[in-house]
Order: sequence, then C-alpha cells, then structure tokens
Amino acid sequence: MLDVRLQLRRGEFNLDAHFNAPSPGITALFGPSGAGKSTLMHLLAGLTRPDTGSIVLDGERLYDSAQHLDVPAQARGIGYVFQDLRLFPHLDVRGNLEYGLRRAYRTGRTAPRIAFTRIVDLLGLTPFLQRRVWQLSGGERQRVALGRALLAQPRLLLLDEPLSAIDAARRAELLPYFERLRDELALPMILVTHRFDDVVRLATHVVLIESGRMLAQGELTAVSLREELAHLLGPDGVGAVVEAVVESVDAASGLARLRVGDGQLFVPADGLQAGSRLHLQLLARDLILATTPPQGLSVRNQLQATVTALQPEAHRQVLVSVNAGGVPLLARVTEAAVRDLQLHAGQPLWVLVKAASFRSLRNT
Repeated sequence: MLDVRLQLRRGEFNLDAHFNAPSPGITALFGPSGAGKSTLMHLLAGLTRPDTGSIVLDGERLYDSAQHLDVPAQARGIGYVFQDLRLFPHLDVRGNLEYGLRRAYRTGRTAPRIAFTRIVDLLGLTPFLQRRVWQLSGGERQRVALGRALLAQPRLLLLDEPLSAIDAARRAELLPYFERLRDELALPMILVTHRFDDVVRLATHVVLIESGRMLAQGELTAVSLREELAHLLGPDGVGAVVEAVVESVDAASGLARLRVGDGQLFVPADGLQAGSRLHLQLLARDLILATTPPQGLSVRNQLQATVTALQPEAHRQVLVSVNAGGVPLLARVTEAAVRDLQLHAGQPLWVLVKAASFRSLRNT
C-alpha cells in the first residue's frame, strides 16, 4: 500500500494530495492538463521536495516533514518512466536495459527479483536487443524504457503519460504489454493520464485530480459513477464502468458472450478468450430504457434492471441510475421520457445496449 499525504505551494498553484494506492495493480491519476499530476509524480520519486506531509510505501516512510525525514530519490526504490523516455542514444537496446540492472546493484538491491530474460520476454524485445534507439518505433522505444525501469528492481513504478507521444496504431500495439506487466509482475504502478480510455483499459484504482485537489478516489467501477468524474469528462463521457467475464466466444459470428452481474452481453470477440475478465464502460447516452419486454428488435443486449434514482440535469435531461442484476448503470433520458414512461425509484425495466457503444475493453 502506498499512502500519500502531501502539500506543496508554487506561486498561485496549491497541491493538496491525500490518497492511497493499493498493491498490486495500477492506480491512475486522472485529470486535465495542469491538474498537478506530473508534479505529484516528481514528489513521489523524490525529485521535488514538498512543503509538508508524508509518503509511506509498504510501511516504510520515504518522506515525513514532521520527522525531518527525506529518503533520497536514488534510495527510494521507485522506477520512473518519463514522457520523453530518456533512453541513451549511444547504447543499443541491450545496453539500455542492462543500465537498469547496474542501477539496481549500485543502490544495494543485489538480488534481482525481476530477471533480464523475463523482462525481454514480457515486452517482446528479443528481436531488438542489438538495435540502436533511433532504429526503433515510438512504441518500441516505450517498451525499452519500461524494461530499463523494471530491471532497476523498483518497489513502485511511476508512468507519466506513457502513451501520449505515440499514434493510435502504436497505442493499440503497446497496451497489451502494459496489461501483461500489471497481471504478471504484481508490481504497484502509478499511471498519469488525461485519457479516460487508458484508465478503463489499464487501471484497477483511480484518483481524480483537478487544480491540485483530489476530487475522488477508489476502485474504478465505483468512481465511474461519481459526479466528480462526470464533471471532468463532460456529459458525453458519463457512463458506468463494469466488470465482466467472457463466458464463450463464437468464431462464426465473431461475438463473445460476457457475464455481467446476473445478465449477459454480446460484444465483438477481438481476440477475447473464454474465462478472461474485462472492464468495459457503458456510456449513459447509449443506453435505452424500456418498461415492457423488448420484442422484434435487432439489439441483442437486453438487461433486466430496477430504477434506483433519478437526477435532473441541464437541458431537460435526467440521469437515471439503475441496478441491473447487481451491476449499477447510468442512462440519460429526457424529462419527457421520464414522464411518458412514469419512471420512478423501484420500477422494473429493461436496459438495451448496442454492441457498438462499448467504449473500452481490457483484460483484468
């Protein structure tokens, strides 16, 4: 567990960071540019000194202003992958990776728990070991930077916008490697991002930050329902993140059947395997509510649910909270629809979801 309680003032900017990051897993710091995310990463790494507060990692105090304790950056056991990667152009890929191991030895961690061969295999770097950095694509360079940071044997890995400088094709290529690291190394990671798609795909825990303030924090599915997230995403981005299990994959139709609570959904298979676990976001704007059993429709995804709350919004819209077989969802309808359907708390209904509306899928 990482416990952070830090305050920092720089001119007009005030950072007041109070959050916990469970281990293992990926905790996402999500918020707009200028929110203080990268500043917070520098504080965690020991590159910037806070004004007051404390940092405790797995019971060890790395910083405590009350105790006048400030463990140097090189002794904290924290790996950092910067936005600009900072690879050594005069070394080949093997040389860059081995630098991480040498750094581990210099800091006294002489019994590496993450082996060189394992990292090379996890990140698919074997074909590139003899290449220079300039011969690699953006996604390949990112994988080398990850490998070097991991080979330094960190107790915590900081990832500062690791996907911001590459195009969509390279992002799709790189995301599975982050998932493998998360699932196979059991290493706590802090991910900075301003893209909620990355949060849905990778994170297990999320901290919302704006203008130096922590707006909300917690497990991803719970935070996805918070008003603070709706504030950051805007109306079109609001939607519940839910957990699902792949029950089966039909090669003929190209669809996978997912178990979501007591119901099931069908989504494009896209390489999914039976038994794998997923996170997906169902956008409120894409859900349709029906008070009678739907018939004669092309929409296959129909979940039985119960209305739990109705929240008026701007422009004569209403955000309807429902419970679909133990899974909370959000749907946006008009005030007129609320009147016509006579929607009220406790009312049973059906939720219709188009397969195309699934925003993100990822293994967990």
